[in-house]
Amino acid sequence: MNSRREFFLKTAMIAGATAMPGVKVMANDPVQTSATTTGKLPYKNTYIKNVFVTENDFRNAKPNIIASPGFAKAREILPVPFWKGNEMAIDMYWKTWEIAFKNIKDPAAESGFITSYIDTAYNGNIFMWDSNFITLFARYGSRAYPFQKTLDNFYAKQHADGFICREIWGNTGEDCFHRYDPTSTGPNLIPWSEMEYFQHFGEWERVHKIFPVLVAYYQWLKLNRTWQDGSYWSSGWGTGMDNQPRVPKNFNPIFSHGQMTWLDTCLQQLFIGKLLVDFGFFVERWQEIEEIEDETKSLKKLIREKLWNPKTNFFYDKFADGSQGTLMSIGAYWALWTDILDKDELKAFVAHLSDPATFYRKHPVPSIPANHEKYQADGRYWQGGVWAPTNYMIIKGLQRNGFYKQAFDLAIRHHGQVSEVFKKTNTFWEYYSPETTDPGLLARPDFVGWTGLVPVAVLFESIFGINPNFLKKTIEWHVNLTDEHGIDRYPIGPDGMLSLKCAARSSAKQRPSLEINSNVELKLLLSWDGGSETIQLQQGINKI
Repeated sequence: MNSRREFFLKTAMIAGATAMPGVKVMANDPVQTSATTTGKLPYKNTYIKNVFVTENDFRNAKPNIIASPGFAKAREILPVPFWKGNEMAIDMYWKTWEIAFKNIKDPAAESGFITSYIDTAYNGNIFMWDSNFITLFARYGSRAYPFQKTLDNFYAKQHADGFICREIWGNTGEDCFHRYDPTSTGPNLIPWSEMEYFQHFGEWERVHKIFPVLVAYYQWLKLNRTWQDGSYWSSGWGTGMDNQPRVPKNFNPIFSHGQMTWLDTCLQQLFIGKLLVDFGFFVERWQEIEEIEDETKSLKKLIREKLWNPKTNFFYDKFADGSQGTLMSIGAYWALWTDILDKDELKAFVAHLSDPATFYRKHPVPSIPANHEKYQADGRYWQGGVWAPTNYMIIKGLQRNGFYKQAFDLAIRHHGQVSEVFKKTNTFWEYYSPETTDPGLLARPDFVGWTGLVPVAVLFESIFGINPNFLKKTIEWHVNLTDEHGIDRYPIGPDGMLSLKCAARSSAKQRPSLEINSNVELKLLLSWDGGSETIQLQQGINKI
């Protein structure tokens, strides 16, 4: 038994029995005969077909083996960052890609997976939660390898009613959980990765293919993961934050829904619902998902009224008796991807991230606050551990809301702590200690894996401050550093390529001096601590 699973199973036995799932019973559908496109159904058939699943072409696609070019060849194609005076950051960047290309796998013969993929780097299975974050950084390597297709294997395994399992066996392609198990699925974040990829590269054909898949899965969650008031429930495993101390004491913290409303699941559904509405407009099918648009409005109202506490300026879970929980979970910061709070409320909510008593530790941001009784200095997974995916969510969410200084501060501290551990170990870890320059207890090494976010996406998007939007024909550069830095071979759109260089500055308020070589016309949205400008980039060399 691997160490992580052993740890959690021991925890589960100590914590006690799980709650009943409390799922809705579905009528029999005699037409559907199997749970997946390849597996046999060992239970009586209770499927009701979702009309969007009938459009899912991934379910019947033939396997497409895509050989890895290997790191040496890929290095000749990948973007090339430089940061004068910080060679460690560059070493980390290249080490990330070296590990990533080692982790590319071909589908097992009997798995029913339809494409080669980047492995989660955990136990040989593929994970929905992990793969979402892996593809968020791996898209920068799309010219060398089509990493986004990793998600296609989940689409291929969609059930007739829209369900997709969160973990699928790598050797057989079978679901690891029954769909009505409280731990069976989530978090619903894949549309985020797909939207980032679409905005970066403008691949319209992919959007048309994935749209019905994503809508069907969203609808399954609404049908099978909500309480009577429309709020959502999940579980420790279902949220991806396995052992956070959230549920009442008589429920299992990992396996049970605890008869609770789970704040992060509600916030994610609000975020994703709005993305699906955007996708609907892109593919001109918005009339078909008006119910999702309506739900975003009602869900926003519910979260505001039931999960927000104006006295503490924070979001909390809600228990069965209507009372709010007390844990300040890092999951609350999915609110940064919604528009629930007004300006003053948002400022007070964000202020917790700068409080040393809660989240602003030696290595920010721990998954639970330091003043909680269950907080562990070594992290103990989600009892204080610092995780690349949730830190990325927070940092990017801060940028989204204009908190550039705070986003940069968290990014540079997070990157710096990962760098210190890299110096000691020459690798990346599943998660990190919030109080030391050590990996977290029981953390797995070579975790690329989602920790690749830090040396690639956090470096590009939040330390360098470069963010693309090919759909709008823009490249945003919020210059944070005063050191000379930039990126060569930066991809954008189907064929766009940029070379981005910023000269050293004497202060953060000095206007940056840039040189951008581009083969496409774009608008540069330039900003820095002292001002902002919009500049039209022409093909060729642009000196700014």
